[in-house]
Amino acid sequence: MAITTATPAAPSPSTGTAAPRLWASLGSPLGELLLVGVESATAPGGTALVSLSLPGQKGAATVQEGWRHEPAAFTEIAAQLAAYFDGRLTRFAVEYADEGTDFQRRVWRAVDAVPHGTTTTYGEIARRIGASGAAVRAVGTAIGRNPLLVVRPCHRIVGADGGLRGYAAGLERKEHLLVLEGAPVS
Repeated sequence: MAITTATPAAPSPSTGTAAPRLWASLGSPLGELLLVGVESATAPGGTALVSLSLPGQKGAATVQEGWRHEPAAFTEIAAQLAAYFDGRLTRFAVEYADEGTDFQRRVWRAVDAVPHGTTTTYGEIARRIGASGAAVRAVGTAIGRNPLLVVRPCHRIVGADGGLRGYAAGLERKEHLLVLEGAPVS
């Protein structure tokens, strides 16, 4: 089965109000995932992913008043996550809401391009987006603000020496994902 990478959701018409958020929780080998999304006519399964976070994650989403608990809206995304954790999926076909600053989106696109089972460095991501060597810290900050853990593979970004560095959900989870993918871990 050919699976394509996560892609941004098509912009929705401006109505002056944000689309209502949908949410669900899903068990995983990393702990209980919180999935947050918005309805999308173009997304597989009808939901564009806004956030995927874990308990204890720095900057994790929390369910807000007015959000609708809609587990069925995440059936397709949950199936892909289950296949990933079972080792049967190497690339997600998930539409996601394109939020963040221009710089963050440039960094996140570069992160999206890192293949399953491989790693690259923060410096290499900076180079890929045309940022100076001095921008490595800003690249790291943008990666740390990735709202789509697991789906957008920020776990594949390591230090210049190959060592595990910063992961909003904890280095043990970063290592778990790299081992799952068969990527080198130092």
